[in-house]
Amino acid sequence: MEGVLVSAKREGTTLTTTVVSDHEGHFSFPIGRLEPGAYALKARAVGYELDGPATAVVGKQPTPSIDLKLRKTEDLAAQLTNAEWLASFPGASEQKQPLLECMSCHTLERIARSTHNADEWVQVLHRMAGYANNTTLLHPQRRVAERNLAPERARKTAEYLASINLSASPAWSYPLKVHARPSGRATRVIITEYDMPRDTIAPHDVHVDATGMLWYSNFDEQYLGRLDTHTAQTSEFPIPPLKSGFPTGSLDMEVDRDGNIWLALMYQAGLAKFDRKTETFQLWAIPSGLNNDAMQQSMVMPRQSHVDGKVWTNDVNRHAIMRLDLSSGQFETIDPFSSLASGRPHAPYGMMADAENNLYFLDFGDENIGRVDAKTLRVRIYPTPTSYSRPRRGMLDASGHLWFAEFAANKVGMFDTEAETFREWSLPTPWTAPYDVSIDKNGELWVGSMSSDRVVRLDPASGQATEYLLPQQTNIRRVFVDNTTTPVTFWVGNNHHASIVKLEPLE
Repeated sequence: MEGVLVSAKREGTTLTTTVVSDHEGHFSFPIGRLEPGAYALKARAVGYELDGPATAVVGKQPTPSIDLKLRKTEDLAAQLTNAEWLASFPGASEQKQPLLECMSCHTLERIARSTHNADEWVQVLHRMAGYANNTTLLHPQRRVAERNLAPERARKTAEYLASINLSASPAWSYPLKVHARPSGRATRVIITEYDMPRDTIAPHDVHVDATGMLWYSNFDEQYLGRLDTHTAQTSEFPIPPLKSGFPTGSLDMEVDRDGNIWLALMYQAGLAKFDRKTETFQLWAIPSGLNNDAMQQSMVMPRQSHVDGKVWTNDVNRHAIMRLDLSSGQFETIDPFSSLASGRPHAPYGMMADAENNLYFLDFGDENIGRVDAKTLRVRIYPTPTSYSRPRRGMLDASGHLWFAEFAANKVGMFDTEAETFREWSLPTPWTAPYDVSIDKNGELWVGSMSSDRVVRLDPASGQATEYLLPQQTNIRRVFVDNTTTPVTFWVGNNHHASIVKLEPLE
């Protein structure tokens, strides 16, 4: 069988190494990649499971071969990715779109296996609306501010959820659809997972520095994390709280020109800068006049603050942009959508700045790329070619090309900031729900999927894509590409399973 993921984890360690079988069903771990010891083996191949426990002992000499036998699974539903559930669910795309929000906290299997009728689902949806978006199953966090869900929207969604779960019968009324296993180039890869010290850690954004230290924001807890990629040792730096009794955790993590790390503190309402030399934090709280119970900062953009000494962030509740003056400590607020017709949702999200600290932002609520002039604060809005694309995160390259993931359109896009023109590329797997995209030194795009457990490698010149399947359910957020290696190395945090993932393509 081609495309079977085989994972090996040595007893007492935090590392899991995974390879993929080739077209002859052969798999192999490179010599030196596995230390001597006893290993537990796992396999991932949708529709199949290992025929009993599998172990192997690695010695100092090359290890002889081992045969792994698979059997048909008795519970296919337990193996489906969120993208496969969305492909399996009947109904129109408009009915399925709201489910993209559900998988931020849990898998769609949870919905499919439920037995709630429509009336019960209305109650569940109102209860779910009260949880902070930096919630996981192991660390639920309630919002302090009341959040109302429109009754008509709740009823419409509830009726659809009741039509796809097990409320009417003990079996689903639709066939379960699965995606093909990896083949060809997608099998030539090594994947390493680094377990975090606690199951409640949710690594959101990641960044690898020149010394091989990987830094990550913790979406659920009040820590900045560091993983030594050479030793697999982790360190945590507690972030002083700003608002007692409010949800903890940070989202966007950026590195400034001096190598300091900046964090957007979500419901703690403010920004933090971590000085890597002194290993201390400096915090800026949102002033009391603006700081209500619903205030949160998800984004921060400090990289070009050396130009004018100002740092960009957002006000999620008011759908506004904020700017911090480092010299005075004062925040100013900008409404980026005042020129647009009312009635459509907007949400400034992913942020990037150019050499003059002009801000580019992505309108995750709708379909726009926005630009704020650093000197005049004039805002210009550029709609994406695809309507309601919901651009989420991305990067601005040295050529002035802004690359972004289109979460709702199943595409990635590029906005040429000089020519003010767009290009878009469709992703091969439906319902990939891309969160972020990065371009590497070879001009290839790397895309993380929140739903398909796949990493997409896309050549924008040819449009050809390779999809690398990951060993377990992986809720991908911000991606990082290490261009110092050949081939490049892809890093990402698993926001749901407390691990850091390293993907090394072999070609």
